[in-house]
Amino acid sequence: MSAPLDGRTRVAVQLGKAASWLSRAAGRGSGAIIGGRVALALEPRALERLTSGRRVILVTGTNGKTTTTRMITEALGARGEIATNATGANMPDGHVAALMNKPKAGYAVLEVDEMHLDQVAEQAHPAMLVLLNLSRDQLDRVGEIRTVEQRIRKVVEANPNAVVVANADDPFIVSAAQSAKDVEWVAMGSSWRGDSASCPRCGHHIDTSTTEWHCTCGLRRPTPGWTFDGDTVTAPDGTKLELNLQLPGAFNRGNAAVALATAYRQGVRFQDIVMKLNQVSSVDGRYRDVNVNGRKARLLLAKNPASWLASLDLISDGDRPMVLVVNSREADGFDVSWLWDVHFEQLLGRRVVVAGGRAADLSVRLKYADVPHTVVKDSVAAIQSLPPGDVDVLANYTAFRDLVAKVGSEK
Repeated sequence: MSAPLDGRTRVAVQLGKAASWLSRAAGRGSGAIIGGRVALALEPRALERLTSGRRVILVTGTNGKTTTTRMITEALGARGEIATNATGANMPDGHVAALMNKPKAGYAVLEVDEMHLDQVAEQAHPAMLVLLNLSRDQLDRVGEIRTVEQRIRKVVEANPNAVVVANADDPFIVSAAQSAKDVEWVAMGSSWRGDSASCPRCGHHIDTSTTEWHCTCGLRRPTPGWTFDGDTVTAPDGTKLELNLQLPGAFNRGNAAVALATAYRQGVRFQDIVMKLNQVSSVDGRYRDVNVNGRKARLLLAKNPASWLASLDLISDGDRPMVLVVNSREADGFDVSWLWDVHFEQLLGRRVVVAGGRAADLSVRLKYADVPHTVVKDSVAAIQSLPPGDVDVLANYTAFRDLVAKVGSEK
């Protein structure tokens, strides 16, 4: 259970909750961000006060944070009430909002933007750090991933008592995590190698010709304790765990393996973890099927080259028409040069419609890929332009959020 709050923090929390309520009452959204922002303005150390006495697990990386956080939260459900930022509000104001809404929760499982991990860890004193992957994303805000790796590495070094669960297949994550005293290495797999050609430690070429990647400086893939083959996860003690996930794709099996490792280190039984993971069917609207005037649209989120590649691989064996939606608002990053790193050529033969604020940029990219397509700027109208039936919809962050707000409640 969290520690008792001092008077100033109690007032900050009360006013933050009031701001959240007013935001919801005015129809301005969930109120999560504004509530946390008000509380932090009144008490800058609110995050530290609200995490005191709780067992804190921080989840970070470029892709998979929201899904893995949800999986860990579900798997830990048997341990009692858990505070978590379920909607992906992954900066301090979102963390404060999540924590003040669950004052009695003994656990806090928080998705953290990789650029804010140092600030959050300094106040939250995590029991566990979950490190997923690093790749290019929002270059205008985040910058070069070597800088991100160095910041995460410093967080690991500053929290020597934290158990680290880390992706053994990502050279940048391995570099950041290798100094930890207690590491659970998980083989998450990776189909994206576009950002790991050179070593984060010495700058020399990394040999990624096999899964056992290595550099001449000594940085190499550690032997993972947790591995998965198809739907079977193998634990460090050799136990075989059969998953039957509702969430699709190899990347979600990797996320599940991380959740298994994390929950197991918190004392949850294997069978209980697997049961909970198999029950997760959607995450904040992702992977849901929604009906849009007779079109059964599967909604997928893809934000950067690595996640677009994973999503395209997921649907590559089908022939359903597709709607691709790209914006470039502040939450997405204004730079869309990453479009040229996505292998859209694999969409040849599919019926494709593009939409969103950067539909023109995406259209140019598809023309160079020789992929026939049409442009319908509004995402709902783009779906409706297709014949009734099954449709795959891939959208980046704000495009996905807006689409879920418009059609996500339709069954």
